[in-house]
Amino acid sequence: MKKQLLAALLTLAISPWALADIRIGVSIAQVDDVFLAQMRDYMAAHAKQLPGVTLQFEDAQGDVVRQLNQVQNFTAQGMDAIIVNPVDTAATQKMTANAQQAKTPLVYVNRRPDAQQLPPGVGYVGSDEVKAGEIQMRYLAQKMGGKGNLAIMLGLLSNNATHNRTLGVKTVLKEYPDIKIVEEQSAEWQRSKAIDLMNNWIVSGRKIDAVAANADEMAIGAAMAISQAGMQPGKDILVAGSDGGAAGLDAVKKGQLLVTVYQDNKGQAVGSIDLAVKMVKKEPYTAELTIPYQQITKDNYQAFLNP
Repeated sequence: MKKQLLAALLTLAISPWALADIRIGVSIAQVDDVFLAQMRDYMAAHAKQLPGVTLQFEDAQGDVVRQLNQVQNFTAQGMDAIIVNPVDTAATQKMTANAQQAKTPLVYVNRRPDAQQLPPGVGYVGSDEVKAGEIQMRYLAQKMGGKGNLAIMLGLLSNNATHNRTLGVKTVLKEYPDIKIVEEQSAEWQRSKAIDLMNNWIVSGRKIDAVAANADEMAIGAAMAISQAGMQPGKDILVAGSDGGAAGLDAVKKGQLLVTVYQDNKGQAVGSIDLAVKMVKKEPYTAELTIPYQQITKDNYQAFLNP
């Protein structure tokens, strides 16, 4: 018995974290979102490679109140850290306050809270959404020959990703006065709603030369509607997306999308867990990690397959 106790104490002394499991609660804004579902899968896969790290996933189902309740439940359960992919980036204050009151490390991932500065004990892992819009629009503007009518397909209006990607698009358009925005409406990140919205635009009879969509799922929906109307995406109407996931890459390959912008959801997933673990262990860490976007066209899409 003494030998067993001595062995246990020796193991703990050699590896203090080996027996101390780290439990992380993860709230995803909406798991039926393709990009976010992939990010969740990357999180789960990475956690399996980290001894003693376990994740508890919750789906906020696009509901701000539900997500706040999930965070409150995480702190009540004594989770060692919390990762949140916010439903609404303007409604994170109560979640931040709850985590701080419980002294629980909190990491926001993919969507940064609107607060200009994050308080101590709170981190963020994501990408500069403005750059995504700039990269997307600059390539699209060149292919439009610097002129024509542009429609912007927006994501959820409650997300700063929508605001910032669109800001990037409009920043580039300042250099192209002959490109006019003729439509700007939300399809809420969803392919089905993008099909309906694009159909409405086509039926209206307004001439549209190109569509800049805030995300690939909406861009693909727009391309499908264009095809259903007897036109050819990439020829009759140029379509640009953003995210660069598997569906987006396939759409680029098929010529449905002229360009997309790769957002590294695997890097965000891995980075958010690694940051949370460092915060729990009280190791040195950088509170905000920005992962660059990359342009994807038919010329280089193969380099992004199975990253």
